[in-house]
Amino acid sequence: MDFRTEDQDGMCNALQVRWTATPKIAPQPWITCSGCGGLRAFQSSNKIRLNANGRKLDAWLIYKCVTCDKTWNRPILERQSVRDVDPAMLEALQSNDPDWIRAETFNLDALRRKSRRIDESAELDVHKQVLRDIADWDHLEIELSVPFPVSTRLDRLLASGLNISRTRLNLLHESALLRTTPDHADILRRRIRSGIRIMVDLSGLPDRELVWKPRAAGHASG
Repeated sequence: MDFRTEDQDGMCNALQVRWTATPKIAPQPWITCSGCGGLRAFQSSNKIRLNANGRKLDAWLIYKCVTCDKTWNRPILERQSVRDVDPAMLEALQSNDPDWIRAETFNLDALRRKSRRIDESAELDVHKQVLRDIADWDHLEIELSVPFPVSTRLDRLLASGLNISRTRLNLLHESALLRTTPDHADILRRRIRSGIRIMVDLSGLPDRELVWKPRAAGHASG
């Protein structure tokens, strides 16, 4: 469904915003801790260890046990030829680039190869940005940006962000006052991801101005 062709009247009265949702805590793998003597959650230290042996490279992302601070080195590169390493990646490893490291802490595929259990935080920071502001709006169009994988469901995010109950949210959806792209029947129960668009009719909400106002930080429980 394309809101631009499906409901031109609604679009004319729609305040357009972007919600950027980022997890407060990166995924935590459970690893056997030599200090604790059992499985424990480990969190990223956001530091890279890089070792060069001739033209071969080893690189690790250093994690620490949340209980005792013992370290675990998660392999990034193992005996990799320097010429086979992407130059941008090599530069990031050498400089301990914080943006690259943060993205790597959300590399769930790599974590699953090393740990059978990974704790994902459902606590989010939600930044709200106005893309198109109009007076006397009664519809809200939300574009989701989710730069890292999160476990939070769409209904939980919307209920928290719109300050309404999930029961009311489901009623809005069932009555077509809340529509999504894509429009799967179970979309509200699915994990949020970038590119999802939501159009919600808030004409019956007297305090709808409170819904969209940008905030430096918010949260949604998963």
